[in-house]
Amino acid sequence: QVQLVESGGGLVQPGGSLRLACAASGLVLDYYNIGWFRQAPGKEREGVSCISTTGGRTKYDESVKGRFTISGDSAKNTVYLQMDNLKPEDTGIYYCAARPDSGGGPYLYSFMYKFWGQGTQVTVSS
Repeated sequence: QVQLVESGGGLVQPGGSLRLACAASGLVLDYYNIGWFRQAPGKEREGVSCISTTGGRTKYDESVKGRFTISGDSAKNTVYLQMDNLKPEDTGIYYCAARPDSGGGPYLYSFMYKFWGQGTQVTVSS
């Protein structure tokens, strides 16, 4: 049974940092793309970043480029999202998701992801 568990969310002031973790069980990350998505109140879910851990390929939404860094630890079967210089508009529930790595990716389209975690709340406010 595949399970994705997010952690690391919280309340932080603008300009602060958080590191989210997505711990996977029931699958081997080396064979999957992992994506981070977020959903703000009243808005649609949007892609933030994704990674193909085997090839080391990454992708970022323009809104987070230069501020967020995605990385994977195969030994821990965990993917991280380091978020620096956080802004109020980064507020939302952050979800990690997994899809089998079919090559050519990773992709930031939520419909392509099969497995989803329950989410962790990130609030950026002074």
